Amino acid sequence: MAGPKDVSAREAEVLAALAGDRSNAQIARRLHISIRTVESHISSLLRKYGVADRHELAALADVAESQPPGFSTPAGPGTTFVGREHDRAQLTRALGSNRLVSLLGPGGVGKTRLALRVAADVADNYPYGGAVVDLVPVRPGFVVAAVAEALQVTEQPPQTLADAVLERLKRGRTLLVLDNCEHLLDDVAGLVARILTEATETAVLVTSRERLGVAGERPVQLGPLTLGAEAEQLFRDRAALVAPEVADDSELAQKVCAELDGVPLAIELAAARAGSLGPDGLLAALDDRLRLLSGGRGPNERHNSLAQVIGWSYELLGDDERRLFRRLGVFVGGFDLAAVAGVTPGSSRGELSDLLGRLTDKSLLHRSQHAGISRWRMLETVRVFALEELKDEYDEVAALHVAWADRLATKLEERLEAGEEWQQEFDLLAPDLRVASGGVRSLARKLAHLTFARRRFLEAREHYLVAAANAADAGERYDDRRDAADAAMVVADGGHAYQLMMRSAADGILDAAGYAVTILNRYEMTRPAELPEDRGASLLPDDADGSVLVRVAWAWVDRFGVASAEAAVAAARRAEQPLDLMSALDAHGTALAAAGRLREADMAAKERMSLAATLPAHDPRAAAEIVDAFHVASTTAIAVGDIVEAVRLAQLIGDPVHGHPYITAPRKVRAYALAGRFEDAVRAADVMWNGWRAAGCPPRVWMASAAATAALAHGLLGSGQDAVWQARALEIARVTDPTDDRGLAAPAAFVEARLAIHHHNTDSGVVERAFAPFREPWWIPYAHAAGAELAVVSGRPDAAEYLERAVSENAWAAAVLRRAEGRLTGDRDVLLEAAGIFRRIGARFEERCTLDLAR
Repeated sequence: MAGPKDVSAREAEVLAALAGDRSNAQIARRLHISIRTVESHISSLLRKYGVADRHELAALADVAESQPPGFSTPAGPGTTFVGREHDRAQLTRALGSNRLVSLLGPGGVGKTRLALRVAADVADNYPYGGAVVDLVPVRPGFVVAAVAEALQVTEQPPQTLADAVLERLKRGRTLLVLDNCEHLLDDVAGLVARILTEATETAVLVTSRERLGVAGERPVQLGPLTLGAEAEQLFRDRAALVAPEVADDSELAQKVCAELDGVPLAIELAAARAGSLGPDGLLAALDDRLRLLSGGRGPNERHNSLAQVIGWSYELLGDDERRLFRRLGVFVGGFDLAAVAGVTPGSSRGELSDLLGRLTDKSLLHRSQHAGISRWRMLETVRVFALEELKDEYDEVAALHVAWADRLATKLEERLEAGEEWQQEFDLLAPDLRVASGGVRSLARKLAHLTFARRRFLEAREHYLVAAANAADAGERYDDRRDAADAAMVVADGGHAYQLMMRSAADGILDAAGYAVTILNRYEMTRPAELPEDRGASLLPDDADGSVLVRVAWAWVDRFGVASAEAAVAAARRAEQPLDLMSALDAHGTALAAAGRLREADMAAKERMSLAATLPAHDPRAAAEIVDAFHVASTTAIAVGDIVEAVRLAQLIGDPVHGHPYITAPRKVRAYALAGRFEDAVRAADVMWNGWRAAGCPPRVWMASAAATAALAHGLLGSGQDAVWQARALEIARVTDPTDDRGLAAPAAFVEARLAIHHHNTDSGVVERAFAPFREPWWIPYAHAAGAELAVVSGRPDAAEYLERAVSENAWAAAVLRRAEGRLTGDRDVLLEAAGIFRRIGARFEERCTLDLAR
């Protein structure tokens, strides 16, 4: 329980025992202390918490008790839980025998309060915790995002967020409370159906005005409080907070509760007015019935009664209070004073602050504190009423809401660009930004940018597509789709990016065709289908017509053509377009590597990293290039045998997707395995494998070499798991034969040869496989060098020929070949020279092995 830091352990026990309004004698018996000691502790607690009486202390204790341990919950209401013993027991029994229980009833009947209390009661039955998810501010399409946030589940793209949530819920017995579902029935029903099918140890408690209609649903109907003890106790309890003299008036409590049908929210609103109206005024107000208001999708007597109470409370407001109350209905996620000012032009901050205080005092608003700033929020039923009252004002206020959201998004973008803190405020206001951006392209783009910067890449992609749907012309649509495509590229979803660009290419956008062709050829492992015979050339004009992007696309069509890539690099340099230059340099490096010019390819990769350092990682187009620059720089560092650099890149945090389990972990596996840090390599490999499996095993063939080097690490460690990882490499590469050259053949041959040397396996077939004609150039030096050394170790008469064939621009390979030469000739100085090379490039295990040979 949050509170003063100097509360002693015994005082905390006394405070907890106050829940349920226990007497001093009861507390004394419960804690086995004297009544006088209880009195002393209560006096101390009153002083430390700064509250007026033990009743407020009991409220604090009750709120803390209502928060189930291990659960993520929204802030409690700050008042005691009253009555509902029968309903509480019924709901608990239902949860004990059913995995989906829906607590149903009209708005304001107390569904949320009861659900929280029962969740606390049964929390010990769910060792894997769970969450209470308030769906009030959530709009269609974002239910999964709200549940993920409550469960602290993050994106692991391209795994869907729903799959990530399911993975969390599959861990063990978990309770998920989905509160206020009535406006999201289809979305919630779809998610819950999956949970019941796939997360078989998770129970779901739903509060709603309607059933979900999901098979296995156990409905529990919640009606008004029983007239008499329960309802009257609620009225007295709430009235005591504002008018203690009214709380003891049993006749008043009976009349008020009867008039209000025992609806808890109605009773609480009435009790809140008791202090200002007094008993006579309160009864008079009840007698003066106002018009009947409807707020549901059909006639419902209890809901109409609640609407009547809200309407009565609204009619008691002054004109200035009503005007503000109506306008606050446009906010779905809460608001601060600045937001309120945005929808009430002509009012001073002082005036608005006073009005907010008055509305809060009358229980129409609830206030909370975030980072030292007050924020307010309406109950959803009250907000719906306020929106209905807007009527002819709605268009004006909605436009003001959009304008406020646009200014806010602009301010947040400026703070982002300036490197200032902006994330916390964005997280608080994102629900309103989402609602306001629905039909406004400029705001949707700003929201997408901010969401991308928060590393919510898949959500950002959807906001960019919303912007595209509201674009004025094909050019604007291309800009939005291009950013959506790059948001997808960041998480290696090249197939979706290609489809988006093809749609804009169909609109006649030349650059879209160029980028589509680039994706098709550049990201071979993520293309949506088999590569066309012409590699997409038919989409491109023969003349680039001034488009650098098209020139770069032609370089990728001519995948291993050094001249084409050099021309693209030159065009990008002349145009001073750094993003196109990075793509052109990548094409150039790929062509150079295919020609065996690995050191030049590494230089191109290093230039890309230099360019990446100048780009804003929060921009999707830049981020896509930065992510690829990290990947390629690590690949070329390994290709030239610079293991020190490969390790440095693996540990660098400048990558926008740093920490992603199967995008960044492979770099660590490869670098650590070659550096001889085998324990680190196998840990990173486990992270990679588990993340890939959790994402549904998407096609990511470029990960296969990391799985192969994990097999190397296990084999040299002697863990006995090398065969397991060799099989996993095949699974990732989607092949059954390691010699099938789809990105795995060369690293698999290298690992086989190196482990054969380690285990003194002289099978001549291993040598031949190490010198097979491989397609991908990056691992060829490793395979050739290990195969040549194995030829020497095996005593083959043609070993010298293999040593000559294995020469390359790779420092690791050079060290291995020097060691093999020392083994062949028995020259100790040559072995020591090889050990020195291994030391310089950061391959410490190989250095130790070589020194052992020299001894």
